[in-house]
Amino acid sequence: MKTASTCFAMASSFAGNPPPPSDSTPLPTSEDGSNPELVAMIQQLFEAHLQRRPGGLENVAERLAIEVERICRRSDRIQTSGDVAHWQMALVRHRVDKCLTYYNLGSEKGRVDLHSSLSAIVYRHVAPAGSYLNFQGRYALLEDFMQTFYIEVLNAFRREHQLAPTYTPRTRLELAEYMAFSEQYAKRRITLAGRHNQQLIVLRAQAFSRRQPAETPIDMGLVTDGAKTEEAEAHARSSVLQQVREKMMADAYDPGEAVMRDRVVTALIDYFKAQSQFDCIDYLTLKLEDCSAAEIDDILGLSPRQRDYLQQRFKYHVEKFSQQHEWELVHQWLGVNLDASLGMTPEEWTGFLASLPAQEQRFIALKQTQASDATFTDEAIAQTLGWTPKKVGRTWSKLLKHAWNYRNQSRKDGEDGGE
Repeated sequence: MKTASTCFAMASSFAGNPPPPSDSTPLPTSEDGSNPELVAMIQQLFEAHLQRRPGGLENVAERLAIEVERICRRSDRIQTSGDVAHWQMALVRHRVDKCLTYYNLGSEKGRVDLHSSLSAIVYRHVAPAGSYLNFQGRYALLEDFMQTFYIEVLNAFRREHQLAPTYTPRTRLELAEYMAFSEQYAKRRITLAGRHNQQLIVLRAQAFSRRQPAETPIDMGLVTDGAKTEEAEAHARSSVLQQVREKMMADAYDPGEAVMRDRVVTALIDYFKAQSQFDCIDYLTLKLEDCSAAEIDDILGLSPRQRDYLQQRFKYHVEKFSQQHEWELVHQWLGVNLDASLGMTPEEWTGFLASLPAQEQRFIALKQTQASDATFTDEAIAQTLGWTPKKVGRTWSKLLKHAWNYRNQSRKDGEDGGE
């Protein structure tokens, strides 16, 4: 297929398994997130099948090992199975076999097979419901959708593997790895609370089809409408929500940063569950999959009024989560904890403290003491100030919000003054 080669041109520039170890203990992971023993095992599997050492093997093996480790660590079913090592090896064999399949097919045939497989999944989903398009009309829509989807896949591959924005596969093995990732990414099951799960590529195709006027060829201008809507949403949000969302969506190049991000996302989802805000979980899930505002509306079936209501509730709960429920975790993640003067420069911190009444300045000093001495509890602060514990919590939430607003307003004024 001509389009298959065209769509993958941006990603390339060139034309029996050993038995698993009997030990049931999972292979150890180093502090930087890599697993030298697992990496070496994956390299041996490739070399055993190919009878040589293909180009790019080291980087491919390291990425596969990190992915396997991440899946095993995040899966409750695997963690409670009592045999994590077995699952590690099963996932390794699956990932290696999938890469070898595309490696053996080669660049051209592999891309054609992948394109045909994914196109078959979404063929009936890309056209608007009730349309009477013939094969050529539906095929044109399909090709337009697949081109945009391949761009999304390449960006996702770079982001999830912490690669440079300009990365493209250069060797035959790297291209095979990328094509295997494309298939796995497209077939990911996205679970929405209270709904059946669905493959990611089907959700994308359904959202794509809803944006098409019935029996009208695709207008690529519609794609930019989602981005404009997203920008309009960002202006309407508070500084708290903007910073939390930007941090969640940012590319994570530091393994420690990725771990902290996962902790925050998990804690936020648990918070939403505790508050019975399951539609907010749906909204967050789709946001973390890089869905645009228009796609989220289509997938969740929201009217403009329902969307506004959901966004307001989402904003309210994220702010409450960030400033009250898990403020320490969120501020540590954002680098704006008390040790870092709540993210302010020395000048901003001095101005912020000067803006507070004397009693609140003393309260901040006590919280700083608490930050370095875990035995100095909120109850001790309450006794020192003659407050109730509830007032300590209320005052701290108020000060965190005030600090957030003060910091952002100070920097906005600085930018305006520099123009």
